Amino acid sequence: MNRKHIFRFGNWAWATACLLGLMSVSALAQQRGEGEIVNEPPKGMTVEQVIERFAAKEKLFKEAREHYTWTQDVKVADSGNNGEGEFRQVSNILFDDKGRRIEQVTFAPQNTLRNISMSPEDFEDLQKRLPFVLTTDEIGQYDITYVGQQRQDELNTYVFDVKPKKMEPKQRYFEGRIWVDDTDFQIVKSYGKNVPDIKKSKNSENLFPNFTTYRELIDGKYWFPTYTKIDDDLHFSSGDVHIKQIVKYTNYKRFGSDVKITYEGQDIGKAGSQDKQAPPDKNAPPPQKPQ
Repeated sequence: MNRKHIFRFGNWAWATACLLGLMSVSALAQQRGEGEIVNEPPKGMTVEQVIERFAAKEKLFKEAREHYTWTQDVKVADSGNNGEGEFRQVSNILFDDKGRRIEQVTFAPQNTLRNISMSPEDFEDLQKRLPFVLTTDEIGQYDITYVGQQRQDELNTYVFDVKPKKMEPKQRYFEGRIWVDDTDFQIVKSYGKNVPDIKKSKNSENLFPNFTTYRELIDGKYWFPTYTKIDDDLHFSSGDVHIKQIVKYTNYKRFGSDVKITYEGQDIGKAGSQDKQAPPDKNAPPPQKPQ
C-alpha cells in the first residue's frame, strides 16, 4: 500500500482497540475456532518428513490450481482525517483462447480510498502471495520452525513458523505462520505478511499489512485459498494508516479435461469437470465485511 495522506486514529479505532485489549488471547483463539497449541512431535514421522511431504503436495496442488478458473472479489477500506474510502473490484480469473491466464474485471466502482493507494505489488499479491504456497521449489529459501499441533475447527494441524533465510534484491517473500493439515499435508491457513516493505524515501513508502488466508477443500482433493482477511495498521514515517481488506476467491472450476496430475502413483487430476462448482465447506470462516 502506498501512502497518500497523513492519518490519525479516530475514536472508533481507539474504542475497538480497548475492547480487544479486554479479551484474553485464549478467548480470541476460541472465537476463531482454534485450540491450544500442544507441544508434541508429529505423529509417526519426523518434522523433516512432514515438511518434505507437505512441500511436495503443495507443489502438485499449486500446479492443479493453474488449471482452474475462479472469481476474485476484493474490498479495501481505509479511514482517516480525510474521511473514509473504499476500493472494490470483482474479477473473473480465466484463460484466453490461447490458454493464457487473464483477468476479466466485471465490477469496479469508483476508487474512493483517501489515505492509501493500491500499488502494483498489491495487485500482484492478490493472486500470487496472499494465497501463500510453500513448495519443494521454495523451502530452501526459508527457515521453517516446528511449533506444535493445534486444532483448527475440526482439523488437526501441524504449526510452523516461516521466515526467509535472506532477502535477495527485487525478490519478495512471506514471513509468518502456517497450519498444515495432518491428513492431507497441505496448508489450510496462513498468517503473516509479505516482505520486505519497499522504502525508497520518506515520500515513497510501499508497506504491506499482516493477513490471514483460509483454504477450503475443493473438488474433494484440493485445499485452495478462498478467503483472506486484513485488519492492520501501516506505520508510515508521516503517520499511521488503518486498513481493512477482504478478498474472496470463489466459483472454482476446472478448465479443460486433459490435465493429468499424479501423487504417489495415483492420478489426482480428474477431480471434477469444467462445470463443477466448488462444494461448500463447513470449516470456512463466516462471511465478514469491513465496517
